Amino acid sequence: MLYDIFVDPFVQMYQMPDFFLQVLWEGFVAGILYALIALGFVLIFKASGVFNFAQGIMVVFAGLTLVGLHENGVPAYLALILTIGVMAVLAYGIERIVMRPLVNQPDIILLMATIGLTYFLIGFGELIFGGEPKRMITEELGLPTGSTAFEFGERGLVILQHIDIAAAVIAILMVGALAVFFNKTRIGRALRAVADDHQAALSVGISLNQIWAIVWFAAGLVALATGIMWGARSDVSFALEIIAFKALPVLILGGFTSIPGAIIGGLIIGFGEKIAELYWGGLVGGGIESWFAYIIALIFLLFRPQGLFGEKIIERV
Repeated sequence: MLYDIFVDPFVQMYQMPDFFLQVLWEGFVAGILYALIALGFVLIFKASGVFNFAQGIMVVFAGLTLVGLHENGVPAYLALILTIGVMAVLAYGIERIVMRPLVNQPDIILLMATIGLTYFLIGFGELIFGGEPKRMITEELGLPTGSTAFEFGERGLVILQHIDIAAAVIAILMVGALAVFFNKTRIGRALRAVADDHQAALSVGISLNQIWAIVWFAAGLVALATGIMWGARSDVSFALEIIAFKALPVLILGGFTSIPGAIIGGLIIGFGEKIAELYWGGLVGGGIESWFAYIIALIFLLFRPQGLFGEKIIERV
């Protein structure tokens, strides 16, 4: 038993390095997409100090809007532009109807508001688009399909799906763009000020309403990109909301306010769950991918609750 746990998996990695590289690639793609989802949560948390429970359903809603418009005869790229417009309207509506009346309310009130928003979008989405899974318009958007195989060693083979390559590149570009947005722009600095203290930000002339609208729109764009990439790898359905919640362990690992933390946390979860599933999954009956991330998050909560890059908050009692 001890051999199967501590020795045999590493022997397999050594004996089949091509398969190990394939696992690492799958883990990298999943990890960078988890990081992209997590950035949507980071955006909202930085602006309001609350975990946005609705980010997962925003991923689904954006993907369904894009596919739904195309199914009704709208060309793919025009549907993409219109979907961006829909997410902008959604962001404006959330700011005006949900967030603005709750300025300076306790964080738990804001969290409950995002939970209510989640169930509203679920019901509204099912009413408009139905509950059936839909095929993402991958080829219509010009995203690559097919795969490329690379020989590794004498008999090894590593296969890269083109959509996975595109997903990784797009996710990396968006992560980089958001990092620049946070750290180098006036709006990014204002966002950090709002996150620290709403009243202080208002006192120096920062428009809280404008910042929240911009942040929710940016989170909507992240949700749209995530919906396209995950939808292209499977289908667009309400099950994507469950995948989006993998961002919670990512945030616990990296810290709720850290962009580098979201990236590192996403990669740790991506690599870890793929390696654990394929090399240790047989010992526990499989299905490690569904709970591995949450076990790692639980360990971090016990020993480093602020995460790898989060700020340790000390409050006087």
